[in-house]
Amino acid sequence: MIQLIWMSLQIKEENGFKYVEVGSGPIIMNLHGLFGALSNFKDVTDYFSKHYTVVIPILPLYSLELDKTSVTGMVDYVDAFIEYKGYKDVNLIGNSLGGHIALLYTLRKQEKVKSMTLTASSGLFESSLGDQYPRKSDKEYIKRKTAETFYNPALATDELVEEVYSIVNTREKAIRVIVIAKSAVRHNLRDELHQITIPCNLIWGMNDTITPPFVGEEFHKLLQNSELTLLDECGHAPMMELPQEFNDCMGRFLNKVYQSS
Repeated sequence: MIQLIWMSLQIKEENGFKYVEVGSGPIIMNLHGLFGALSNFKDVTDYFSKHYTVVIPILPLYSLELDKTSVTGMVDYVDAFIEYKGYKDVNLIGNSLGGHIALLYTLRKQEKVKSMTLTASSGLFESSLGDQYPRKSDKEYIKRKTAETFYNPALATDELVEEVYSIVNTREKAIRVIVIAKSAVRHNLRDELHQITIPCNLIWGMNDTITPPFVGEEFHKLLQNSELTLLDECGHAPMMELPQEFNDCMGRFLNKVYQSS
């Protein structure tokens, strides 16, 4: 097993998987989005690793064979990872594409999922980033588009802009972004969501322009055992933009999940 240190988080590499695993207790698994990274869940990890085992698999968005590079390919990867680790009763948290992956995994292996939290999830509707970013090499354009992810544009730091710019201006990565984004749009889950009966926690930014609040409200209607929290002055990444409010909401939800079981 190889271990690396990144942003004070230890990245483990074993059996073809790269992931973070910190803390002890019930499993919380964070699934990042199309332009996401470990840093998206740093505040979640710091907060919940005191009482939970917090896991972040690094999704192989740019390393899978092209014919497996799709939202279902990512679900296959998460499925294989959970089987390899022997996790049970997983509390999934998915942001954006990560929420879509969480939904598809739950539809496939609901018996392994204790609860699911979706924040700005795709699966019903999204203003796709994948069709827009790869066409542009202008860094100012990338900065504007990255800032649109947040209510507070200051969160689009130079480091984050450089990361996105690098992705969309690397031909192989840009192709994969488009392929995955289009596969997510094609894989609409409206007619399947009624099958999910586990507790679901929906946390949405009121100022999300990519998956607007009506998307969270629609998920709330279609997921029979769900609750919805709308956060004001918040965009597409509530766990980054309003980490305290996000963690408080998560904490209350998980307390209810374990009190009722």
